[in-house]
Amino acid sequence: MSEISETASGFVWQSSPPGSIYDYIRVASFSIGPDGLVEQWSRRAVDLFGVTAEEARGKDPVEAFMPADLRERGHRRVKEILDGKEWTGLVPFRMPGEERPDGIAEMYVMPSETETGERAALCIVVDVRALRRIETDLAASQAIFGQSPFGFLLFGTDLTVKRANQRFATVFGGSADDHRGRTVHDYLARSEADRMTTALRRVLETGESVTDLQIVGAAPGARDRRHWSINLYRVHSGSGRPIGVAGLGIDVTRRHNAAREAASARRNLALLNEAGARIGNSLDLEATARELLDVAVPGFCDLASVDLYQGLLTGDEAPPGRWGSSHDVGYGAGSAELRRVAFASAVADTPLRTEEGHGPDSGCCGPVPIEVGAVHRYPFNSPCAGALRTGRIRTVPGADGELVQSTLIVPMVAHDTVVGLVQFSRAKGSEPFGERDRALAVELAARAAVCIDNARLYRREHERALILQRSLLPPGDPEAAGLDIACRYLPGTTATEVGGDWFDVIELPGHRTALVIGDVMGRGLRAAVAMGELRTAVRTLAQLDLEPAEVLSHLDEIARGLGAPIGTQQSRTQKSRGPELSEVYLATCVYAVYDPVTRRCTFANAGHLPPVLVEPGEEALLLDVPPGMPLGVGGEPFEEVEVELPEGALLALYTDGLVESRDHPLDEGLSAFRRALTDPARPLEDVCDRVLTSLDTGHGEDDIALLMARIQGLPSEAVGDWRLPREPRSVGRARELARTQLKAWDLEPLVDTVELLVSELVTNALRYGEGEIRLRLLRDRTLVCEVWDAGLVQPRRRRARDTDEGGRGLQLVGLLSSSWGSRRTPRGKTVWFELALPDGDGTAEPTVEQLLSMF
Repeated sequence: MSEISETASGFVWQSSPPGSIYDYIRVASFSIGPDGLVEQWSRRAVDLFGVTAEEARGKDPVEAFMPADLRERGHRRVKEILDGKEWTGLVPFRMPGEERPDGIAEMYVMPSETETGERAALCIVVDVRALRRIETDLAASQAIFGQSPFGFLLFGTDLTVKRANQRFATVFGGSADDHRGRTVHDYLARSEADRMTTALRRVLETGESVTDLQIVGAAPGARDRRHWSINLYRVHSGSGRPIGVAGLGIDVTRRHNAAREAASARRNLALLNEAGARIGNSLDLEATARELLDVAVPGFCDLASVDLYQGLLTGDEAPPGRWGSSHDVGYGAGSAELRRVAFASAVADTPLRTEEGHGPDSGCCGPVPIEVGAVHRYPFNSPCAGALRTGRIRTVPGADGELVQSTLIVPMVAHDTVVGLVQFSRAKGSEPFGERDRALAVELAARAAVCIDNARLYRREHERALILQRSLLPPGDPEAAGLDIACRYLPGTTATEVGGDWFDVIELPGHRTALVIGDVMGRGLRAAVAMGELRTAVRTLAQLDLEPAEVLSHLDEIARGLGAPIGTQQSRTQKSRGPELSEVYLATCVYAVYDPVTRRCTFANAGHLPPVLVEPGEEALLLDVPPGMPLGVGGEPFEEVEVELPEGALLALYTDGLVESRDHPLDEGLSAFRRALTDPARPLEDVCDRVLTSLDTGHGEDDIALLMARIQGLPSEAVGDWRLPREPRSVGRARELARTQLKAWDLEPLVDTVELLVSELVTNALRYGEGEIRLRLLRDRTLVCEVWDAGLVQPRRRRARDTDEGGRGLQLVGLLSSSWGSRRTPRGKTVWFELALPDGDGTAEPTVEQLLSMF
């Protein structure tokens, strides 16, 4: 087609530009001659019917293009047309070679004449389907613009609005026609309008659609920010030429808010999960506070700090404060001292928070920076003090010119007890705190408070158990005859509960010494108490002067008794469930008795690690002492092993914490321990230090006890040993031997007392004992006198009646000696007494009243 264009010289014909109506409507023309046959066949007819001009010219159009059942009517119409009658109508047509109608054409037939005056016809054909498609497209376009619930805009190539629908006009005001010619800058802020313009230009140039472009703005006259999702796509003409960009806008404010709420909920849930995993992994108060801030910053806030009551950190017994009760005033009312234990910030170069407070010693109020570790107070009327008093969260807005936008002041409450205060702050530019944030802040503070309170309770129990455990260990450096002793005790770390390790050095009659080391299985206060009970039992049994195997047998029964049924202490609920057992106590122990006269040591072992012996010039070796079963198991007897210890040898008793840890097996630890004892000639204290520095003693997994003894023995000149026949004159002989020996030792001040007491003991041996009598004097830190015989009857001290002529000998022994007693021996018994040396703290001479009380 052509169109007329007006120029300076007049009108000229030119081809129709792209976008003409002919690009959308299929129009064709042909002519019929006087004979009813096709004379001319246009190119558009070729496109419409698919028949070339050569094939169409000279053919009867009715026979060629109409179905057989319509041909008769078709011939009549052609005849009428050739008679000069115009006709317009719908004519079904078929493609060549097809029997069924293929389409419907709207035909305009106009009579014409040839050059010779004969009748002919000109036919204009329009494809009805194309017209119906245009009608449908127009209706759909109108429906989209007029009935769509979404805002719709059509931008031209100049990016101005060509058309807007009523929905868009409802939001932005006016009628739909009022928005023609506007740009996006008339609706959006500059930054958002520039984004939208860039997107429109890109779609127009590339043809690539844009989906879900998020635009933020506000409708005219409204303050609330709206969120729109914009979809852009390029619009083409029928010939494919871009003619603009269509934009579909959907208000997604609700969806955005819901998504933000969901994201906030997910974030909060993730924070709570992280808090559960990271807070409370240690039993250290300050570490728990830092773990809280590691979770909160920057995931929840930009700045945060934690204050804990100073009394809680120093281990006061009283709880920091209970909110909601009358006694809050004072300790928990905001005037109590707090310590800043943690601070965290996600803002670069942010100083520590500045609060209204004052130092404990300054006496002046005012804003001062609170450093980590500083002890401070909050004024009574401050928001922080109010939160501590009420136990309720408070929101404090930031002041003008400050970095902080707002702060949540959250008391840390555990079991109705306020333990401290946490402050969460967000900087300006961050999203303000909402209700969800307040709830999350309370939950985070509560979780940390429970962990801190648990740590406080654990610290208190741990300190009590530690005090108990320390009180049950030997004080200072114990002394023993014929032994140089050194010991070490290392508790586990503060994160490790108190264990049941113990050692003891017990003086026995005859200058003998019992060396004990043990370990109660388990941890905590119960293990410490069980250790104390067993240690007390060991000391009691040692005073009975029993053999080591007998001592362990009695200890085994005692340990099993500790795990006996609760019985009468059961509650009714417990009785209804049947008998319950208390905790079963198991323990390992080595009990050794050393005699400095013979330098022989007798060992018995109850499931403990073997002692280590280092002889001069030899390598350290593990003594082959049968391990036996641990105490509390029962059913098996304990064996004894007697070992002669050479002068200068080193004996080491230890617990498993010294040689065993997660990092290495027991065998490696024992080998390392033996290597650390390769130089036993050094001072014993140095040997102990070398052992602790050489081995892995810093693991903190278990307590460590180490008891070391260097064998010295009593020199032969410090021992007087005689055998006396069983005859009366042996009493005088015993007095003479004792007097001579004491003078040789320069102990003349004790001669009279020793002669008297020796005479009493030898007389009793002759009167009540059996077999040969043996007298032995031992001089070390004290003087010990022993009288041996083969009788099994133990002497018993009694009060003599006024009329009795005898029975006062043992009373005299008890009155004049520091201590006395008797013990069984493999071949009888031994009766002994002990006297302090003259230069020592000797027992005072008996008074007249004490002597007369015997009569």
